[in-house]
Amino acid sequence: MQSSVSTHSVSKLRPESSSSRLLSLDFFRGLTVAAMVLVNNPGDWAHIYAPLEHAPWNGWTPTDLIFPFFLFIVGVSITFALDGARSLEPGVRKKGIIGKIVRRSATLFLLGFFLNFFPKFDITTVRIPGVLQRIALVYLACSLIFLKTTSRQQLYILCGILVGYWLLMTVVPVPGVGFANLEPTTNLAAWIDRTIIMPAHVYKVAKVWDPEGLLSTLPAIGTGIIGMLTGTWLRSARPVAEKIAWLFAVGCLVTLGGLIWDGFFPINKALWTSSYVLLAGGLAMLGLALCYWLIDVQNYRRGILPFVAFGVNAITVFFLSGMIPRIMNLIQISQPDGTEIGSKEYLYRTFIAPPFTDPKNASLAGALTFVLIWFGILWWMYRKNVIIKV
Repeated sequence: MQSSVSTHSVSKLRPESSSSRLLSLDFFRGLTVAAMVLVNNPGDWAHIYAPLEHAPWNGWTPTDLIFPFFLFIVGVSITFALDGARSLEPGVRKKGIIGKIVRRSATLFLLGFFLNFFPKFDITTVRIPGVLQRIALVYLACSLIFLKTTSRQQLYILCGILVGYWLLMTVVPVPGVGFANLEPTTNLAAWIDRTIIMPAHVYKVAKVWDPEGLLSTLPAIGTGIIGMLTGTWLRSARPVAEKIAWLFAVGCLVTLGGLIWDGFFPINKALWTSSYVLLAGGLAMLGLALCYWLIDVQNYRRGILPFVAFGVNAITVFFLSGMIPRIMNLIQISQPDGTEIGSKEYLYRTFIAPPFTDPKNASLAGALTFVLIWFGILWWMYRKNVIIKV
């Protein structure tokens, strides 16, 4: 990955210093992460506009596209970061590049686990899967696939994953249930989660399954592969106009394929269904193609740098935006009625919510305030050329 986090090293680099780096990719990554911070930090969880919530089960909202967009970007980034490694001798590659990939994946996984662990530090109930954990596993799998296979083989692997997952979920009988199904608690992925991970260590809201569970990580790897194929195409020596035209065309076809597949394998983020992979992957291709044309080809720069600042420190802001609210909630402030609330909620109630009559508008204002604060921090880091890396 081009943008990642480390707790032990900070390097100062110019984001534009690499000639192979796409400014549009940093912008697209930053826009995605800013959206992720926005939907993860409403002022009031009880009052959220529908597009900023996940679909209850089948179907999708704009919020459901954010995570697969990021995994797609991980796949694109792999092609820029690892393309030169393919020419290394096998022994050198094994000792050097693969070792770095494994260490980076382990660091991301442990950061995600720490987020789940903090602040209770209860090993008996800590959630094991999570967003950073899935990013780590997808990065690891896709990096190894990229180093060991050709683009054609990657396409075959993608098709095998999507068709194989569809058959697993719709044909294989679920132990204890007796038939294949796609219901929340009785599908095959849910059974694997509570059998291997155990209910005490899955997503507490779902209770007996996890939206970032084991089996559904397989099609998530497919999302990363779509990104790798897109990145390989962007790095090809073909004329720019041809690359953009084909990206738009294939993006439309892949999106259409997801909508068609939705008819018999419903689009579902929690299950990361194959139709969902195609829908999100196709839309991500279209989004990146548009950014690439505007920013890298047409040289459009107005208003993009704040999102570029988000993009070059993407994992940093995701990790800290999860940590800081939890730390703030540890600081309890007494209320006139004798109760206590966390400092984050106190600031929201005192300074953000009062001007608004509609609680949804107030909640949205709280989320936007949080994003704007991060804009300021990341803009300062960008101007100082600070990128926190693994």
